[in-house]
Amino acid sequence: MTGLPVFPGGTSVSHLRVYDWPAPDAPEGSGSPHLHTTSTEAYVTLSGHGRVETLGPDGFAVHDLTPGRIVWFGPGVVHRAVNGGGLEVLVVMSNAGLPESGDAVITFPADVLADTDRYARAAALPRGEDGATDADVAAAARARRDLALEGYAALRDAVGQHGPAALEPLHDAAARLVAPRTAGWRETWEASVGHAAGQTDAALEALADASAITLDEGRVAVADATDGPRRYGMCGRLRTWPLAP
Repeated sequence: MTGLPVFPGGTSVSHLRVYDWPAPDAPEGSGSPHLHTTSTEAYVTLSGHGRVETLGPDGFAVHDLTPGRIVWFGPGVVHRAVNGGGLEVLVVMSNAGLPESGDAVITFPADVLADTDRYARAAALPRGEDGATDADVAAAARARRDLALEGYAALRDAVGQHGPAALEPLHDAAARLVAPRTAGWRETWEASVGHAAGQTDAALEALADASAITLDEGRVAVADATDGPRRYGMCGRLRTWPLAP
């Protein structure tokens, strides 16, 4: 994408089919609850129906997902996609490149969150290049989801009893877990969001002087979906586009 325009707003998008793996309170399926440490996420509902559950400053909340509805949430908000039947959403993420670099933290039980190595093992999925089959990856993704739901249930109970302050230990653990990954995050951010904002700033300054100089710099970009099968994300099977810088 070098020399090409940054995707609008420095965002990234993916097409998500929420898992149909049943959970005790979600017979049609559920994803892995998690939070993002830097990025705001939006669900643009395309088809089917379901809900996204959140744990944030307002405590526990449920937001219905139906075609035409958008729900979005900022860093630190725990969210869980629940499939009510055929749920597909377009996921829009701010800070293109940072979610792909691991800015998310999954709601594993507290003892797993407290141990960096255990967390890494619980979060990782086997790779096809190492000989793992699709069934192997699916089984690992489902086990990861189930462990996340175990931690999420305890966290939801704690928020119900003590309010949003009960999220503080998770937030502290999240900050500690991602800290080693953040080298280079600012450079990535500056190449996406920072670059897009800089272009707008330059255009506003030029146009204020009735100068069209920045209009000569417009370019067109095209991106096809990544080849191959949908990958196993936290909430479902993902079709992605190479939009991040």
